[in-house]
Amino acid sequence: MTSLVRWDPFHESISLRNAMNKLFEESLVRPRGGWLTPAQVKTPTVDMYETDEAIIVKSAIPGIKPEDLNISITGDVLTIKGETRDEEEIEEENYIQRERCYGSFCRSLAIPLPVITDEIQAEFEDGVLTLTMPKAEEVKPKSIEVKAKGKK
Repeated sequence: MTSLVRWDPFHESISLRNAMNKLFEESLVRPRGGWLTPAQVKTPTVDMYETDEAIIVKSAIPGIKPEDLNISITGDVLTIKGETRDEEEIEEENYIQRERCYGSFCRSLAIPLPVITDEIQAEFEDGVLTLTMPKAEEVKPKSIEVKAKGKK
């Protein structure tokens, strides 16, 4: 024998509301893994700014050797790749706290202006990578002289 169940249009919305409340409670009030700290981020942080002559990119990449970095430009996308390695072998159970990340990373950025790729300079000092990318001539600011026209 089949029984009829009365349709309640608000039944679905109540379960959706409960699901949203649970989502916000779990993610904002008591996150499972704790808040993400900069040490847990696997991609390097990047600052990009513009001067009259170039676009400068600075990236903090501590604990890596310059020869372990791979920097490339394809079209208008700059890609920084590398790998950090654990310097010593310590048993997992001996750790009291472990925040530093090891492994490969890759960061791609869109370059907002055309640059001269053959003249890009890369320097690495004290864990900071600095890329100086000269702007193409057509995007460099140009000064236009205004001449006064004499009265007749």
